[in-house]
Amino acid sequence: MDTLVAPRALVRQRIALLRSAMAERGLAAWIVPSSGPHLSEYLPARWQARVWLSGFTGSVGTLVVTADFAGLWADGRYWAQAEAELAGSGIALMKIPTGASTLHIDWLAANLAAGQTVGADGAVLGLATARLLLQALEARGIGLRTDVDLIDAVWSDRPGLPTPAIYEHTAPQASRSRADKLADLRTAMSRQDAQVHFISTLDDIAYLFNLRGADVGFNPVFVAHALIGLETATLFVADGKVPPTVAAALAGDGVTLAPYLQAPVALSLLAAETRLLIDPRRITLGLRDAVAPGVNVIEAINPTTFAKSRKSDADAAQVRATMEQDGAALCEFFAWLEPALTSQTITEHEIDARITSHRALRPGFVCASFGTIAGFNANGAMPHYHASAESHATIAGDGLLLIDSGGQYLGGTTDITRVVPVGTPSAAQMRDFTLVLKGVIALSSTRFPRGTRSPMLDAIARAPIWAAGIDYGHGTGHGVGYFLNVHEGPQVISASAMPEPHTAMEPGMITSIEPGIYRPQQWGVRIENLVLNRSVETTQFGEYLAFETLTLCPIDTRCMDRSLLRADEVAWIDDYHATVRSRLLPHVTGAARAWLELRTQAIAGSAAAGAA
Repeated sequence: MDTLVAPRALVRQRIALLRSAMAERGLAAWIVPSSGPHLSEYLPARWQARVWLSGFTGSVGTLVVTADFAGLWADGRYWAQAEAELAGSGIALMKIPTGASTLHIDWLAANLAAGQTVGADGAVLGLATARLLLQALEARGIGLRTDVDLIDAVWSDRPGLPTPAIYEHTAPQASRSRADKLADLRTAMSRQDAQVHFISTLDDIAYLFNLRGADVGFNPVFVAHALIGLETATLFVADGKVPPTVAAALAGDGVTLAPYLQAPVALSLLAAETRLLIDPRRITLGLRDAVAPGVNVIEAINPTTFAKSRKSDADAAQVRATMEQDGAALCEFFAWLEPALTSQTITEHEIDARITSHRALRPGFVCASFGTIAGFNANGAMPHYHASAESHATIAGDGLLLIDSGGQYLGGTTDITRVVPVGTPSAAQMRDFTLVLKGVIALSSTRFPRGTRSPMLDAIARAPIWAAGIDYGHGTGHGVGYFLNVHEGPQVISASAMPEPHTAMEPGMITSIEPGIYRPQQWGVRIENLVLNRSVETTQFGEYLAFETLTLCPIDTRCMDRSLLRADEVAWIDDYHATVRSRLLPHVTGAARAWLELRTQAIAGSAAAGAA
């Protein structure tokens, strides 16, 4: 029996309800983006409309519904998942090259007729995307309506706003005070000649006010808006979420609390000629439309986006300590996993709970930083695969197990991918593993001028993989927050990203390095470390940065094809493992200690690298 028959029927019923609501309002199409009022990657249940309507649970994708068509635009990370989850729903998978693609806009412009109207909820539609949409539709004589929320009309039991309490992120983990951060922001506002600055992005707000919450899965943020003046600051947040002690501390720093739903009202009440700073990539169309006429709007990237990306020396010290605790937890996990694979039945689905249980015993742990990806063989070939109770594989036989996981700690955010052999990996699997490792080493070893646009670094990690006639369909690295979002800008190491000025690499930034090779229906390999930008040299040509590898966990030598490694690459591996061993030994005992010592043995001079 197909266990998805009922869910698929429910999806068809919901699409039918949406079409009825569209017809009542004269709308030829409705767009459902993967976003909420704060344009976050991960969403509270209230704004997961695309999941509710389509059944597709991937984190990125755009649903478009017309009277006789429904399509889900998703990039290559999600194609296998989307094909499975959309099958039988009546929704077509529309394959796109990257998550940033706007091909659904092109489709609407090409398939609708002049005089028809497209609808979308402006409260969750990004301003930058809305401008592209409006430009494309107007050129074809197609209208756009963004002042209605059809989801409310058809989702009768839609969840409300999240209710968890907000708490303070305090010293020593919070190395700078809220007052200092507000002062720095006001200085940056003055440089832009702005009197007021409106912020909607949740990680920017959490950073600025040294507050954290639990409104969004895996990210310690809370739903709020903020309006910052040169002498005032207002935090718009739902009633009951700020405990009295936190409210008093905020008041002491000149921060006023206001109801969450009053944020657009506050924008509408700004006096004429007020100079308002907004970030067009980090605000919705609905909020932009709320700004009072006559306000002078200055569009630039949020200054806090730069500030939070550049971790202080004190932050970096906390992250290093956190990496030791995270690495020790992984030692305990792998010390359990390896013998368990030979003595009991282990499934992909139980990996998440087991790895989180080891992290939970470590000081400062708060929660996972994303849902663990544990994919064996063919499932590992899907970069964003997630095992579930209903659909997962048993880890048995020969092959590769890919595990991508991370934790949120008071002193930092972790994100690591390791691949371990199960039984005896094939020569082809070992070759792919080693090519990916060569990409990690190549980029990890690179020095580059300060200010280098981060997308330009992508090719360095791909070069050893390209040399073998292979490529991978995702970016090589993303910025990582400090006890904040596991995906953070402005830097991103990706061939599909534009090398704009705001992507410049600066000291203190933490970024992932995670090249991969994916063979559909066979296996996948990805190796991921987090690295810190550090200034290492100043020459007549300027200041140069290098990466300090922060992640501390052995890279499995049993998967390496020694014949493909140069002497300098072997030296990098042995040096890294020596660092891992020395940093983690004080934190582990028993089986975890023995596993650590075994998996960090030097491979220099050994033809059978790590064969133990």
